[in-house]
Amino acid sequence: MSGQLFIVPTPIGNLEDITLRAINTLKSVDLILAEDTRTSSFLLKHLQIEKPYRSYHQHNEHQVLEQIVDMLKTGKNIALISDAGTPGISDPGFLLIREAIVNDVNVITLPGATAFVPALVNSGFPCNEFCFYGFLPQKKGRQSKLKLLALEEKTFILYESPFRLLKLLEELKEYLGPARRASVSRELSKLFEETKRGTLEELIAHFTVKPVKGEIVVVVRGNKESKHEETE
Repeated sequence: MSGQLFIVPTPIGNLEDITLRAINTLKSVDLILAEDTRTSSFLLKHLQIEKPYRSYHQHNEHQVLEQIVDMLKTGKNIALISDAGTPGISDPGFLLIREAIVNDVNVITLPGATAFVPALVNSGFPCNEFCFYGFLPQKKGRQSKLKLLALEEKTFILYESPFRLLKLLEELKEYLGPARRASVSRELSKLFEETKRGTLEELIAHFTVKPVKGEIVVVVRGNKESKHEETE
């Protein structure tokens, strides 16, 4: 019988956010696939989990995919984790999950941490409907995506590096207008967690004098809601 592939979310910062089910799953599998074994070894040691683990990331996933699927088909139970959050959400995972499904391997995805959910809820913008865009293309297709975002009626979410945050905010200001409201969250669940809300103009002024570190989630109010506010 085939083994099972477990998609296991890991904490985005605070290690106490790991679930009991995630711990028990990692303790039970035959192998753990980790985006960065150096990062994951710290977590596994903290959780007192001693299981074989190997790297699985965007630079080697095509090369090792067939071998991993063969292991699953011969009965091995394997867990996939990323550096932080849920695998597949702006992290490696999609290719392996798709290939496992094609080969009739049972895929079990555990619920757990992902950065955009607390950032979205904490923004104060409508979150009954929203769009997640992850990281924008660095070059090809970036302008087209920004034009699309200018028309997006729902609240939308972006990921960004702290080194490129100001560039992103400037581009959003250019395409969406300086008065569009947004929320920038960083270091979610960590000691220096911070969320700054305001217009794009205000956020640019703030982060120009206050450089940031850590992973960044940008939540932007949708075009429809912004127009509604303007007419009130």
